[in-house]
Amino acid sequence: MDKIEKLREIVNSSKKIVFFGGAGVSTESGIPDFRSVDGLYNQQWSYPPETILSNTFFRKNTKEFYRFYRAKMLCLSAKPNPAHIKLAQLEKDGKLTAVVTQNIDGLHQAAGSKNVYELHGSVLRNYCMKCGKFYDVEYIADSDGIPKCDCGGTIKPDVVLYEESLDNRVVTGAINSIANADTLIIGGTSLNVYPAAGLVQYFRGQNIVIINKSPTQMDKNADLLIDDNIGEVLSAI
Repeated sequence: MDKIEKLREIVNSSKKIVFFGGAGVSTESGIPDFRSVDGLYNQQWSYPPETILSNTFFRKNTKEFYRFYRAKMLCLSAKPNPAHIKLAQLEKDGKLTAVVTQNIDGLHQAAGSKNVYELHGSVLRNYCMKCGKFYDVEYIADSDGIPKCDCGGTIKPDVVLYEESLDNRVVTGAINSIANADTLIIGGTSLNVYPAAGLVQYFRGQNIVIINKSPTQMDKNADLLIDDNIGEVLSAI
């Protein structure tokens, strides 16, 4: 039996699938992994991405944070790819109970997924740090320098920066979904970013499927391992 056929068999026999995904799901929509630093990077930025995307840097160098954020983190023309679309369909069909994502682009919801746990927040939501007023992503994209609220406060993306804690409500929902799943599909993530990657340890079901182009620390636990593009694999089932 080939791997796609085996995956199809697992999906067909499952009633509570949870998908846990990372940057590799979004790269197929043309969103680059912000950790991928090319030769041009050092000509534009004086700090590594992880430094710029920290709470300390945001507070001390807010203008430079937003210069990087607008250039590297906002990809507003990106559209859902076949992986997003298939997952939304599996939820609609009553097979998939939740998507747990490390991505912040909102593409799962754009594809039609309803039950999405965004571990690292979303670029689509932005709040004034002073009064709490909501601002959409277009307001951030179209502003210059440090985006300001009507009240004069600084606007901050609803994104979990380095040094910040994950949202307890989101984490609890993700853990409960994973713990109650009969199949866990892990895709487009190397499982290197903690604490998010640690949530897969709560799985107690029958099948672990990993779809990723590079090795992960969970490979030895997988019932099915596919090293291919996640969009191609999911759209084939």
